Amino acid sequence: MKINSYENRLLVILFIGFGFVFFDRLALSFLFPFIAKDLNLNNSHLGMLSSALAIMWALSGMTLGAYADRKNSKKYILILSVIAFTLCSALSGMVTSFISLLIFRGLMGVAEGPVLPISQSLLASASTPKRRGLNMGLVNASAPGLIGAVIGPPILIWIATNYGWRTAFYATIIPGLVIAALMMLFVRNKHEHKDLQPSHSLGSKADIKTLLKNRNILLCILISCFYISWFITLVSFTPTYLMQVKGFSPEVMGGIMGSLGFAWMAWGFIVSALSDRFGRKPVLILFTMIACLCPMVLLFVNNASTMLPLIFLTYTGLGCFTLFMATIPAETVPRSQVATALGLIMGIGELFGGFITPVVAGFAADIYGLQIVMWIAASGSLVALILSFFLRETAPIKINKAQLSAA
Repeated sequence: MKINSYENRLLVILFIGFGFVFFDRLALSFLFPFIAKDLNLNNSHLGMLSSALAIMWALSGMTLGAYADRKNSKKYILILSVIAFTLCSALSGMVTSFISLLIFRGLMGVAEGPVLPISQSLLASASTPKRRGLNMGLVNASAPGLIGAVIGPPILIWIATNYGWRTAFYATIIPGLVIAALMMLFVRNKHEHKDLQPSHSLGSKADIKTLLKNRNILLCILISCFYISWFITLVSFTPTYLMQVKGFSPEVMGGIMGSLGFAWMAWGFIVSALSDRFGRKPVLILFTMIACLCPMVLLFVNNASTMLPLIFLTYTGLGCFTLFMATIPAETVPRSQVATALGLIMGIGELFGGFITPVVAGFAADIYGLQIVMWIAASGSLVALILSFFLRETAPIKINKAQLSAA
């Protein structure tokens, strides 16, 4: 009962914590129309601001994730990261130029990078086997979907409309410091769950070269590159595509984008929970097949009332993120290497899918039209699907069945 009680408490705190990371990360997109007017910025500036955060997030996730694995203070690195990105977000409200905003967004990326690898490392060790996928899915996908994409936009826009965009940034300091305090009071620094053992031992020290030789880790890195390409391309270009190509009004576009947010939240825990029961690999394959259809819905469905439910039903990829970015690697490597592996997968995927692919998609859209970005997104999910077939199963329920059959 003690373990379950702590497991639930840790889940709630890390859910709120990582959800707030995406609240801060996506805040710029929602506040940009207000900021652009005051600071005389354009869409190129927005692209550079997003890219700066993505690059620093990726590099920080890889380096600080590995650093955390070498220390006995993961909890305190996590708390310092939360405080640091909260301060950077609040200080964004004081900027007077594009350069100063760029600096603060870059620093915020540095602070946010290690939050997910460390959080999932702690959660993987504290979770009971039958709930590990569900717990990690709630933190990895449902939290940013709910807090960052559903709750965040109306709150930020309301504050910016009534009190100014600077106040919206200042207000983020309060929840950030509350989350840091909760982590200090209720999160343990060490978790020793006996079930979390590697299927293929890689040694006790986190060694990136050794990790890259592991089949599952290498495949998860490649899947991350192409799946993040699917996600970032869709989330970046769909609003413009819906208005310019489909001719939808801003209100209709907002409703469809809202459907994406709810799908992000719902599939985030549904996919992970199903993987606890039926295995990581088959569930990843099935829902990636469905995710391939999402860009096709945007391309070929012209009626908004038909498109909205179909978008919800096919935007399943964010639920799959937890499997290749957290649960499978956490069940593949020793506990001492989990944060390193997760940071590596997230970091390389972010560099390729979060920085390179949107730039390529933008140039392609200028040459061939906005429809091309949907084909780029579909190609990303298709490659991720093919790679998923080569993963080794890691779900405890499947591993235990295989061992019993062998005996």
